[in-house]
Amino acid sequence: MKELKPKIVHVVLDVLKPHQPALPEFAMYIGELHGVTKVDISLVEMDEKTESLRVIIYGNNVDYDELRDHMAEQGAVIHSVDQVVVE
Repeated sequence: MKELKPKIVHVVLDVLKPHQPALPEFAMYIGELHGVTKVDISLVEMDEKTESLRVIIYGNNVDYDELRDHMAEQGAVIHSVDQVVVE
């Protein structure tokens, strides 16, 4: 019998990103990733150049490293991982 590897199905992140891209575009961009089924982003704080976001990602097999690198292409940085659910 083949053993199943645990998969990330839910992750909550504290993210800092520049004002561009706008939140709808950024959410759609994250949603393009393989394994991601839903993206929920809330603006927590905004300053002159950046936005602090609470990013909630749902999926059936979210690759954290791929997610981090994908967001970095838009200038976003993960400050902390606040919650992870693995099945």
